[in-house]
Amino acid sequence: MNRNLSRTLILALFCNVAVSVFAQEAGKQEAKETVCFESRKGASEITKREIKPGLPNIKCSATTDAVLWYGDPYEGTVPMSKVPLLDKIPEGNAVVKPRTEKLSLVPTCTLACHNGVTPAGFPKHKKPVPIPTMEAMVPEVKDFQHGRGRIWCLDCHHPTKRNLLVDHFGDPVSFDQPQLLCGKCHGDKLRDWRDGIHGKRIGEFASTGKKRWFVCTECHNPHNVQNGAHQRGFTQLQPEAPPQLPFGMKDAKHEKQHPIHH
Repeated sequence: MNRNLSRTLILALFCNVAVSVFAQEAGKQEAKETVCFESRKGASEITKREIKPGLPNIKCSATTDAVLWYGDPYEGTVPMSKVPLLDKIPEGNAVVKPRTEKLSLVPTCTLACHNGVTPAGFPKHKKPVPIPTMEAMVPEVKDFQHGRGRIWCLDCHHPTKRNLLVDHFGDPVSFDQPQLLCGKCHGDKLRDWRDGIHGKRIGEFASTGKKRWFVCTECHNPHNVQNGAHQRGFTQLQPEAPPQLPFGMKDAKHEKQHPIHH
């Protein structure tokens, strides 16, 4: 009798320990942050959280880790700068998400290295100059292919204000509004982006509705945009699985039928 009681107590103790361990592991899994990307992995990442109970800010793809759905597509956005030929959009209906604060090298380049002054020995030509420190910090600039040798760093980056870009007229451009710089060379892409043919937008479906516009550098890495491994600035993604048909439906041939009879 005593032996059976001892076995029962030992078994109960073991079960309590096991349950405690499993609970701790489950807690660790729940506490682990879910991070997925909006348009380019490593450049537009966002952490999953709840906007309010039961409403997540995003839903992520289990296949690609990309954002599939937004609880609030305008969260963290600011009004887009004025872009030529987009003056008809009502104020506040075109917004972008700032990224400057997430760019780790901006504070370093602005204060630690240049501090608002033109670098000593500033070249008078456009030929790229090897800078070992920069190559160590940004490895892709060592084999810089953007423009195929026709441009170099300070064609895009402001010579004294390193936390800003520069357009072809010498005016500063925010890292959050790169379309004002990129469109100077890529006019056809800027035109298509304005017309909604190129790029990505989320928000209200109506043509006059509020939308978040994704800007150039959210999708393209300007430093290695032409390197083969990145497929002209894009990393190839595994496609999503096709949607599953409702239970009992053999095929989706009905989708081929036009809803309006002519």
